[in-house]
Amino acid sequence: MSLLNLFWLFFVPTKGWRHLMQAKYSMHRLYLLHVVPLSLIPPLFIYFAAGNYAGDLLPVLSKAQLFLVAVILFIVELVAVPLMGLILRQLAEVADSHPNYHDAFTLAAVAPTPLWLVPIVFLIPDMLVNLVALTMALMATVGFIYYGIPAVFRIKERGHAMLLFGAVLTAGVIAWVFLMVATLVVLGSVQNLKI
Repeated sequence: MSLLNLFWLFFVPTKGWRHLMQAKYSMHRLYLLHVVPLSLIPPLFIYFAAGNYAGDLLPVLSKAQLFLVAVILFIVELVAVPLMGLILRQLAEVADSHPNYHDAFTLAAVAPTPLWLVPIVFLIPDMLVNLVALTMALMATVGFIYYGIPAVFRIKERGHAMLLFGAVLTAGVIAWVFLMVATLVVLGSVQNLKI
């Protein structure tokens, strides 16, 4: 996905989704050139910044333990995107839409983009700035989903689009909470390892 298309998704979402769907990126290309690089940002933040900026927020972990946590988080993120594509495809049935897996995967791969980018702002050691950035990233992700559903699943009726939006948003929140809880569980487990 091009940077220009990413710009359109943030600032003119209907145009961005239209361009993205017309480009018909293959799942392999979207996965390797969008999902994998952006999924690296949160684990790299954990590895490089946790020791310097975390203070009392994270337990003191060795570099080897931080690396293990980062690798596990990265793998979980990579697995979550294709699984979310399957879930989105099934949820589309609620709105009388029958998308192929490619379309559902496209939404699952692009929607979390703001959440993948927000850890860059966390390098600024100011809690208020970090909370504002996280809130904006969450709002942008919701916007990506809201504008992406009609474009990706080709839903014309607003009621069906809103129904699917609610279902997808709920599934996305559950996935995000799972990812956060998994990260905390991994942090706690790795803390006890002798690495």
